[in-house]
Amino acid sequence: MQLSSFDCAGELWALTVSTPRRYALEALFGPGHQEMASYTPHARRLGLRVVETGPGFGICALPFREELIGDPVRRVIFGGAITTLIDHTSGLAVACALEELTSVATIDLRVDYLRAAKSDVELFARAECYRVTRNVAFVRALAYENSSDDAFASALGTFMIGANRSETPFSRLLPGGEDNKR
Repeated sequence: MQLSSFDCAGELWALTVSTPRRYALEALFGPGHQEMASYTPHARRLGLRVVETGPGFGICALPFREELIGDPVRRVIFGGAITTLIDHTSGLAVACALEELTSVATIDLRVDYLRAAKSDVELFARAECYRVTRNVAFVRALAYENSSDDAFASALGTFMIGANRSETPFSRLLPGGEDNKR
């Protein structure tokens, strides 16, 4: 933050000018980079894909597959796959809100299922990291089929920042990231 002063009619006024916030993953914002989902074996196995990222948010998709049906009679998608979609998207939103890359781990994730997700369609989650403290980030998310206005699940989560001191997988995706490999 910068402080500028100016003289207005003989009075000294101070004007605070904030510097734009810097995001560690800013180079990857925009349409999804598949590598942002494939570093996690579970996400890779489910076929999660990153649709879009931006400052403090992420959108991911879970393609429909028959093996994801948890109730064959009603053809309802298994809740664990939906929770994974929301959890992964939420962690991505936290990573997109950080100024410096560091590891992120789920502390708590509460998912409220509002209705059964439709089968035979791709499912989406959009997560927003709305607050970051030194050690914890706070996220809200929605899961939906076609529009977030008709969500089938909502979630609130908390994530530990700097959960372990190992390299974050995202560092390899950034320009010069090859230098970050151990």
